[in-house]
Amino acid sequence: MITSKLTRKAQTTIPKKVREKLNINPNDTIVFEIEDDYAIIRKVNIIDTGYLKALESTLEEWNSEDDSVYDDL
Repeated sequence: MITSKLTRKAQTTIPKKVREKLNINPNDTIVFEIEDDYAIIRKVNIIDTGYLKALESTLEEWNSEDDSVYDDL
């Protein structure tokens, strides 16, 4: 088991073994997924960010104040 403590500001250091296993480097983004009472940490990869950008572009019409964008629904 690998452990790490939280500071008073709720910050922690990701242990070296975890950083190495996940290939996490400075300026990388990580994501936390919560399942029941477990937290899963993983490195965000290009597929994750590309998927989010693609999804964002499909939702632009929902931000429109023009009600005609809903006519085809």
